[in-house]
Amino acid sequence: MTQIFSGSLKNLADHFDRLINGRLWLKVLIALFLGVIFGVLLGPDLDLIAPNTVKTITAWLALPGQVFLAVIQMIVVPLVVASIVRGLAANNNPAAIKKNGLIALIFIVISTAVAATVGITLALNIQPGQFVDARMLVDVGSTAANSTVQGFPAMSELPEKVSALIPKNPLASMASGEMLQVILFAALLGAAMLSIPVQQSKPLFDLMGALQEVSLRIVSWAMLLAPIAVFGLITRLVANLGIDVLAGMAVYVATVVLGLIIVAVMYFMVAKLTMTQSFREFFSNVKELLLLAFSTSSSAAVMPISLQVTEDKLHVNPEIARFLIPLGATINMTGTAMYQGVATVFLAQVFQVDLSLSSYLYIVTMSVAASIGSPATPGAGIIILSMVLEGVGIPAAGIALILGVDRILDMCRTSVNVLGDVVACTTVQYFTGAEKALVNEAK
Repeated sequence: MTQIFSGSLKNLADHFDRLINGRLWLKVLIALFLGVIFGVLLGPDLDLIAPNTVKTITAWLALPGQVFLAVIQMIVVPLVVASIVRGLAANNNPAAIKKNGLIALIFIVISTAVAATVGITLALNIQPGQFVDARMLVDVGSTAANSTVQGFPAMSELPEKVSALIPKNPLASMASGEMLQVILFAALLGAAMLSIPVQQSKPLFDLMGALQEVSLRIVSWAMLLAPIAVFGLITRLVANLGIDVLAGMAVYVATVVLGLIIVAVMYFMVAKLTMTQSFREFFSNVKELLLLAFSTSSSAAVMPISLQVTEDKLHVNPEIARFLIPLGATINMTGTAMYQGVATVFLAQVFQVDLSLSSYLYIVTMSVAASIGSPATPGAGIIILSMVLEGVGIPAAGIALILGVDRILDMCRTSVNVLGDVVACTTVQYFTGAEKALVNEAK
């Protein structure tokens, strides 16, 4: 089963190789640059075209991008289910899975909490909310007083919260995109397949293999739309908001980007400690993967490339890579957690909402919990952010303020998320001694 699993992924990764060799990431960056220029030409700053006409033009230009996002969102659930089930079922060592999973979970929770703390600390020191004129948000801000602070659930509510994690109807959880429930269902299914004879589990294993290959093929088709998608979405963003509005958010954007750089540097330091490769060699191996993640804004979309890079270039044990990459693409959202910290404090400053120490603790806790259960698709960070805002009494309608620049930040934080998936694999391999086992097998 392991050989079949490896072969199918390698074949699909070859297709993505051709996309990379065709400099897909470069085409996307060029499309991003052209989108900004075209957006300025259409936008209110130059006022060359009537606003209604601009709205129509940009709506059609954004259509490929909306199709791209819809396809990724459509396929992420079957892709994650098939990948996790096969990743578990293809492993003949349940004890290793348990050990790998425990180390990975500890690493992900700690790194996500640290990232959220970095975001909060930066926002408190830089105070990006002071650079935004809150008067343009009077209507939105007036709802702040009516917002309810949810805070931490009471002890009497915790049993219900825990039991709600088990999907009563897995199909309903898949349909509604409840990714944490979907992951638990897939993990239980994969573990159950390990506990029965191979001959009995093989039909379901093969079915999941076919589902995985079909899902990845659809993702590869969607990737062909990536340059056109980015061009259309960025054009609409700049044309509708204008350069002045974007400039007013520059400090907020810079704060988020600085936080992502800090988190990325921390990951590179961990990789340096857990690998024998030099920093330059490691960066060279992951560079194109991170650029592709930046262009697609989806951890799930680059999953085949992540697998290929970790196995072939970073020499991570295939059992670890095939288990953690699909899992990490869904639950390892460190860049997103950092973004939650900055965005929440930023909006609190804009709406003049005082946050207590317990509020900051709530932000960190919810950033970790919500990131673990979020889909690996573009725009998921906004969904998580709305949950965090409601918990600390900030009007969720304030998301409208940051929605304009979220597309660019989504691309940046996805690269950090994918880097975290890769480093999680190297860290688990380091602590389990799997690398030494590989060397001994090669001898």
